[in-house]
Amino acid sequence: MLIKPPQDAPQDGQGAVEDVEAVDRPDNPLADWLTVPDAPILPAWARNWASVRANTGAFIKVGWWHGRYHGIRSPKYAVKVVGYSARGAFRGGRRLWPVLTAQDHTAGIKALRVQVKAKPDDVVLAAQAVVAHRERTEARRWRWGAALGLAAAAAVALNYASLGLQIAAGCIACGGLAAIGWSDEAHILDHGTPPLRIAMDAQQLNDALRATGLLKQGKGDEEGPKVNCVMGPLRDGNGWAVIFDLPKGGGKKAADVLAKRTEIAAELGVDEIQVIMSRVRASAGGNAGRVSMWVADDDPYLAPPNPSPLEQLDTFSIWDPIPFGQDARGNRVTLPIIWQSMFFGGLPRRGKTFSQRLLTAAGLLDAYVRHYVADFKGGQDWIQMRQVAHRLVLGAEEDAIGAFKAMLKELLAEMERRFSILRGLPTSICPEGKLTPEIVKRYNMPFILFTVDELQEAFLAVDDQERDEIINDMARIARRGPAAGFISNYASQRPDAKSVPTKLREIITIRYSTQVVDQTSSDMVLGKGKAAQGADASVLSEEHKGVGVLVTGPASFVTVKADMLETAAFNSMCAKGRLLREACGQLTGDAANDPSALAEASGITVSPVLSDCLSVMRHSVKMHTADLLARLENLDEDYGDWDAERLAKELEDTGVKRTTKQVNINGKNLAGYRREDLEAAMPTELLNAR
Repeated sequence: MLIKPPQDAPQDGQGAVEDVEAVDRPDNPLADWLTVPDAPILPAWARNWASVRANTGAFIKVGWWHGRYHGIRSPKYAVKVVGYSARGAFRGGRRLWPVLTAQDHTAGIKALRVQVKAKPDDVVLAAQAVVAHRERTEARRWRWGAALGLAAAAAVALNYASLGLQIAAGCIACGGLAAIGWSDEAHILDHGTPPLRIAMDAQQLNDALRATGLLKQGKGDEEGPKVNCVMGPLRDGNGWAVIFDLPKGGGKKAADVLAKRTEIAAELGVDEIQVIMSRVRASAGGNAGRVSMWVADDDPYLAPPNPSPLEQLDTFSIWDPIPFGQDARGNRVTLPIIWQSMFFGGLPRRGKTFSQRLLTAAGLLDAYVRHYVADFKGGQDWIQMRQVAHRLVLGAEEDAIGAFKAMLKELLAEMERRFSILRGLPTSICPEGKLTPEIVKRYNMPFILFTVDELQEAFLAVDDQERDEIINDMARIARRGPAAGFISNYASQRPDAKSVPTKLREIITIRYSTQVVDQTSSDMVLGKGKAAQGADASVLSEEHKGVGVLVTGPASFVTVKADMLETAAFNSMCAKGRLLREACGQLTGDAANDPSALAEASGITVSPVLSDCLSVMRHSVKMHTADLLARLENLDEDYGDWDAERLAKELEDTGVKRTTKQVNINGKNLAGYRREDLEAAMPTELLNAR
């Protein structure tokens, strides 16, 4: 509330009267009392339910650990109690003996005896000695009688008491004797240490930041400036959470803390993978100097992977965020991929392809997603996409590269066709110039999921001119395609400038990197300068399969353990996706005519060798036997010991009749096969269906 100062209050040069806070007025006698304390009402751990649940869970875990720790040692504690009770019984007996033997009378008797010896003729002294001796004897009789009577009564009572009362009485007696036998050095319980890798507190945090140069050193014996802990440190799940502000005047900001992740982890005595840090942005009540830190008790990414929820679904809408994995705290991470493009990178055999397939798998369960897939490795990872994919390219040979270039031209033409349609639609139907669920079905423009795996193999197989042409086409699709319903999903296992060109990398909005060799390689995938911000995939180890750093924006990143979707489950989802598209008339392109896919969908058994030969020859009308064997081995290592004679015999047994054993390719007339001869060996019902 604002009030005007008195009339005699000083005014500025223009005569305007300043408004003054009523509480802050110097003449207000209640100013000090009315000042609201700048301190939280509740402790940090009780300010939100998440914190209460985390600390309650931590308390239960620690209590359970202590219960097991001391339960195992209970025999040891029982022996200690018996020992202290025995010492208490000895001490008690030693103190009780003078009472039972009436030692309080003995001193007087002894004095009288000395006097009687000195004066044997004194009758009075002799009589006093006799009386004193008789009194001591009577006292002893009464005291021993009372003690024995009480002991006998207790024994009789316990004999007729229930077992519970006997145990209780024994415990009470034992406890009393142990108390008598206690000493300052005595202890019964061992001091167990709870199972925490670190016991984080504000002092430890300040020491770590000071050691890494993020806080100034004090002068003399002073510790120096400290951080202001906005929350914590407190237990949060299987770790410690803290939100702190850096002190003003030090010239340090939150970004400097993120860049010192490894050094801070070393000072805290943990691995850097256990330290999860991020800036607290203004939207969450933060500032440029506020940092959120979570330090795990152990490596949070070594647990077995979680199966993908997609595996259990019958349908899925691509408009919804796709379940992708979990972060270090076990929180679910989802990816909204509408209007986005993705890039996956990392070393071989770290789960890159499995992670990339999660997004494609979600598209399988939406009938209004059309798949264009290019797998330049040509192995088993993507071969079952032949059941669904409108276009499918396998391998990085000359014919496969030609098919991929044709695919790119087809996609560019489709993109321009869609933009032409969207520009002509009224704003009532297309308000933002982009696809809507209504447009997708009304104008038959399903989303196009463009998936490319092992991109480096294609770039290595072409010359620089062709490479630049491919990069330009892919960049154009990733840059302009999202508004027309194109979702790019690229992957490469060689994060270098040639395999991940800057022109293509910089326009990708979502990036994911599994383990790489250094920070430079990490920045190749995730973006320049990301490692300095904390998004560093080089800190991952060989044990972190299926774990990667996910970047979803200029300052948004998280380390994710991707869900597990095994190849068998992915293949069954391909079959499920084919049924969905057949039901609504969306099965098009290569999938509608692929003989192997038709056989699988119809339940017709086809020889594996015939099916595999058709798969590797999908882009060629004829192929030399040597090349066919090489591609079969690339598809499946079991073909590694096959030769031309065995291949000819196996295909002949499946019904293949070669119109000629020699085929001419680029002027080379060698032994080989024609695709039409292989297709003619397929079951008659499949040939008629086509």
